[in-house]
Amino acid sequence: MNIHDKRSVIFLGHAQSGKTSLAENILFKCGAISRKGTVLEGNTVSDYNSDEIERKSSINASFLNCSYQGAQIQIVDAPGYADFYGDVLACIRAVDNAVIVIDAVSGVEVGAERAWALAEENNLPRIIFVNKIDKENVDLNKVVKDIKDTLSSKAVVISTAKEDELAELVAESDDQLLEKYLNDGKLSGEEVSQGLGKAIRLSKVFPIVFGSNQSGTGIEELLKIIKDYSASPIYRPALEMQEGQISFSETSPLAGFVFKNIIDPYVGQLSMVRIFSGKLSANTSFYNVTQKASERIGQIYFLQGKEQRGVDVAACGDIVAVPKLKQTQASDSIADQAHPVIFKPVVYPEAMISASVKPHTRQDEEKISQALAKLVAEDHTFRVKVDQETKEMLISGLGDLHLNVMVNRLKKRFNVGVDLGTPKVPYKETITKTAKVQGKFKRQSGGRGQYGDVWIEVHPLEHGKGFEFVDKIVGGAIPKNFIPSVEKGVRHAMAEGAVSGNPMVDIQVILYDGSFHEVDSSDNAFQRAGSMALRKAALAAGPALLEPIMDVEVFIPEEFLGQISGDLNQRRGRPMGMEVKGKSQAVKAIVPLAEMFTYANDLRSMTQGKGSYIMKFNHYEQVPVKIANTIIAQYQATRKHEEEE
Repeated sequence: MNIHDKRSVIFLGHAQSGKTSLAENILFKCGAISRKGTVLEGNTVSDYNSDEIERKSSINASFLNCSYQGAQIQIVDAPGYADFYGDVLACIRAVDNAVIVIDAVSGVEVGAERAWALAEENNLPRIIFVNKIDKENVDLNKVVKDIKDTLSSKAVVISTAKEDELAELVAESDDQLLEKYLNDGKLSGEEVSQGLGKAIRLSKVFPIVFGSNQSGTGIEELLKIIKDYSASPIYRPALEMQEGQISFSETSPLAGFVFKNIIDPYVGQLSMVRIFSGKLSANTSFYNVTQKASERIGQIYFLQGKEQRGVDVAACGDIVAVPKLKQTQASDSIADQAHPVIFKPVVYPEAMISASVKPHTRQDEEKISQALAKLVAEDHTFRVKVDQETKEMLISGLGDLHLNVMVNRLKKRFNVGVDLGTPKVPYKETITKTAKVQGKFKRQSGGRGQYGDVWIEVHPLEHGKGFEFVDKIVGGAIPKNFIPSVEKGVRHAMAEGAVSGNPMVDIQVILYDGSFHEVDSSDNAFQRAGSMALRKAALAAGPALLEPIMDVEVFIPEEFLGQISGDLNQRRGRPMGMEVKGKSQAVKAIVPLAEMFTYANDLRSMTQGKGSYIMKFNHYEQVPVKIANTIIAQYQATRKHEEEE
C-alpha cells in the first residue's frame, strides 16, 4: 500500500454519542463486514468483550481496518467514559487524524470538549461528525453554533458552506492562495479543493458532517473527507522526541512506538505498535531503544476487533499487534539499532479513587496477584499496591465504574472473587505530654518463672522525628543484655498502637530504672515488660491521632468555583490559593485524606463531569479531638467484640 493512500483516525467523543455504531457503519459501507451489528444486540466488531456487550458501551479501544476507493483506513474506536481515559491518551499517539462524534440532540458535551482539547494538544487534524440528526427536536443551526462557540470558529459544514466563506478559510492556510484571494477576491474550484485539504491537515479548517448511524446518512461524505482531505502518515506533525529524529517514509530506518498492551485470552499479551518510519518484518528482530535490548519477534497482526490477520511486513503508518514480546513494555520505543529514536512516553493521569480488595477464598488469594498484574499491564491508569501501614491491598483507578469493571474482569477472566471496601486511613498515634510508668511482667507456673520489670519516661517529639530510645540505666538495675529486649518490646507496642490500632510515632522513651531476677528474667520477659510499659505510658501521656493531609488541586470551569470552594471547606479543607490554567480555574487546598475517598464521584456530580483533580501527600497533623474520640471508640468496640468471640 502506497504511504500516500494510508489514513489512520481515532473516533472520540462523549459516551453514548455513537462512535462504535459509526465504526460499524463504515466497516459495512466499505465491505469489510457483510452484516451490520448493533450495540444493543451486542454484535458489533468493536465492542467484543463480555463486559462491553453487557454494559452496551465501549470500555477499551478497539482497532479496525477497511479500504475505501483505494485508501487504507485504520480506525481506533475509543471509549467515551472518563473512567477509561487512559486508552484515549495511549491511542491518540498512534493516529494521524481524529473524528469528534457529537450527539445532535445533546450538542457539545464535556466528553467532546475534552477530546477536542486532547486532539489539539497532539496537533491532530479533526473532522466533526454530528450524529443522530434524524432524532426529534434537532436544530442543526443550534448545533453548529454550539460547535463554533465551544470548539472552534473554524468549524464549517463543507457541503453547505458558501463559496466565499470556504475560499476565505482556505486562503488563510496558504500564503499564495491568500495573496490571490486578496487580489482577485475569489479562488477557483480546484484551488479551493486543493487548499481545503491543506487547511484541514494544518488544523486551519474543521469540516462538519451531518449524519445518522440509524439511516446511514453522512457515512459516504465522512469517508470521502477522510480519503481526500485528511492526513496521511507523511503529513504527521513533528513528533516530540527524547532522542533522535525520523523521516516519515518506508525507506527510512525503522522507528516505532509501543502505545498499549492487550491481553488476549488465547495469544497472551499483544503489544500494539505504531510504525512511524521504515518497516518491521515478521520473524525478525528489532532494537528496543528504551530497554537497550534486542527483541525477537514472530508474527505481526492487523486487528479487526478481536480477529487477528497475520501480515509479513508492517510499514510506515501501520498500527499493528505483535504477540508475546518478553522485554518490551507499553511506552517503549523500537528502532534500528544504528539509528536509535526515543519517543516521549504516554503520561497517564493519577488515580482518582481507591478501594481495598479482599479475596473471597484462600484460592482467590493465591491467584489475585498474577491476575491484577495482567490488568495493570493492559491498563496503565489502574494501580495496585499493598499499604505497608494498614496491610491492605488497594486498587486505584479513574472512577467507581473503572474499579467495578476491573473487579468484574477479575471474576470473569481469571475466576478471582473479591470484595471491595473503603480503604483505611493510615492514621498514626502519638502523645501530647510526659508520663512515667512501670511495666512489670511476672509469671510463675511451676518450674522456671518469667520476670521483667522496667520503668520508662515518655516525651512527645516534634512531628516527623519518629522514635528515640534512651538508655539511662545505672548501677546494673537491668543487665545490659536485656536492654535491647526492652527496646524491642517498646517498638512492638508502638507498631500495634495503644488506643486505635495504628502505629505510634514521634515519641522519646527513656528507660531509667527496673529490676531483674537472677533465674527467672529472660529476653522474652523484658520484651513483654517493655510492651506493657509503653502501652500504659501512651494512655497516661495524652494520646492523640495524626492523619495524612493532602495537597489537592481541583480544575474546574469558573461557574463551579463557589460550589467547589464550599465543598472543600466542608471536607475540612484549607484554601491555599487559586489560579487560571487554560480555560479552567485551579483551586488549591490542603485536605485530610479521610475526607477525599468519595471525591472523584462527588466532583463529577457537582461539575457535570467537567472537573478533575490531582492529589498528593503533604504532611501529618493532629486529628480534631471530637473526630479522634469517635475513631478510638469504634476501634475499642471492635476489639472488645473480637475478644468476646
